Amino acid sequence: MTLSCDDGRARHPFINFVDISTALRIRGILLGWILFPIRAMLTTLFLLLMWPVARLRLAGLSEAEREVPVQGWRQWFFLPIMVFLSRAAYFCMGFLWIKVKGRQADLKEAPVLVVAPHSTFLDMLVLPVTGLPTVVSRSENIRLPVIGALLEFNQAVMVNRKDPESRKKCVSQIRERVTSDGRWPQMLMFPEGTTTNGRVLIKFKPGAFLAGVPVQPVLLHYPNNTDTVRWTWKGTTWLAALWHTLSQLYTSVTVEFLPVYTPSEEEKDNPDVYAENVQKLMANALGVPATDYVMDGRFPVRKLGGLSLPLESPALETLRLLRRHGFTDAHVEALMNTMIDSCRSGHSTVVTADHLTSLLGLTDRNTALKIFSLYSKDDTVDLKHICVSVSAVSGFTSLESLLHTAFTWYDSDEDGLLSADDLSALMGVLVGVPQYDITEMYSALTSRGRPTEASLQNILMTHPVYRKLLTDCLRFNGLTTADGNHNGIVNGMNKGHKTNNHFLK
Repeated sequence: MTLSCDDGRARHPFINFVDISTALRIRGILLGWILFPIRAMLTTLFLLLMWPVARLRLAGLSEAEREVPVQGWRQWFFLPIMVFLSRAAYFCMGFLWIKVKGRQADLKEAPVLVVAPHSTFLDMLVLPVTGLPTVVSRSENIRLPVIGALLEFNQAVMVNRKDPESRKKCVSQIRERVTSDGRWPQMLMFPEGTTTNGRVLIKFKPGAFLAGVPVQPVLLHYPNNTDTVRWTWKGTTWLAALWHTLSQLYTSVTVEFLPVYTPSEEEKDNPDVYAENVQKLMANALGVPATDYVMDGRFPVRKLGGLSLPLESPALETLRLLRRHGFTDAHVEALMNTMIDSCRSGHSTVVTADHLTSLLGLTDRNTALKIFSLYSKDDTVDLKHICVSVSAVSGFTSLESLLHTAFTWYDSDEDGLLSADDLSALMGVLVGVPQYDITEMYSALTSRGRPTEASLQNILMTHPVYRKLLTDCLRFNGLTTADGNHNGIVNGMNKGHKTNNHFLK
């Protein structure tokens, strides 16, 4: 797969649009006005019926008793009722038949079910099919009406993704449950961790594989003429997906159980290898590629030596917006230099959207707001992020000059050496998206000696992995990198200027 720091014009797995012909759209509208309200009301009715059942199952139990698996009459009485109500809710949404292929392994054979591809919130229909195994969910979901009660019923493992202690506790709970020798029920996980368009499998997260126990791969297929169920990072909204799905006469789905996968000793010792091998097996069974795409924070990326490279580059999108607004290359260069000088002046580099509009000299505030939103979801943005990342892809500055500027800003101790946190911040602004795992690159940097500015430039120009940033992702003026044999190679983005112009139109 060719590396690119901007696959935004390609159909990467985090983009999906419902493709419906005019005739089907008209039919959907006519049927939707009848089916959607009826199905929505019936589904809501069953969800409301599930609410008291969920509450009654745990009624009278102390917090300590809720931390152990529910047994006895609370299990055999309430669980079949909840399975029935869950299946009835999906029936009301148009999933009249759920085809099952293969055999679900029992708890002793496979404590974990791993499900892919994860394409939609409607994928949860796999739960009643598999007997409501326990799941992992975000802690904020526990406060949602009905959903929170269902998660309590499920005795789900709750995790706050922003809290390191919560993530550690989550890992500990997963290990405890899947190695409890049948005391806890099966766990079900979506190892992709987010929804995609299903055309590839993205990199599996290691959570389901940490304990080194056997897992059963489970495939989800939606073999419909019109694919309406998928909801991704960009494209058809969840509400539109729900409307189109509920407006169909019926929606077909197949749940396919593959044979249990028992890990080797190497896979038990290395959850990442275990996850990668299961991903490849499931991708092969689906007939789709296994990729290293992930959703890193709020950005879809692919991995390069631990670095996160954006599939849709904020810097290139900024250039598109500026050029669409009439900015020439010379104008963009002058603007970036002005912003860099402003950051060097000692004044605060954190600005509001209105201040950014003024700095850019834009009469159209909406364009400035779009650029602002590429780098921040808060009320402010750091100018350094914009000027460094845009300069790194525009080709009018040299690597030495920009790297010196960024190194000066992010050498927190001002001792001429980078810490791991310094490198993380520097590479984040250079690439344009935050870098959450810099360990591999920092290790490669320090293995060559002290982590100085010269060492960083050297590793970017000569390292067999990280030089791909310069040949395939970034563009600097007059840059020559080296291949694995240290032979000179013209900077890929520089020599491929025409190739990348189509991104900027």
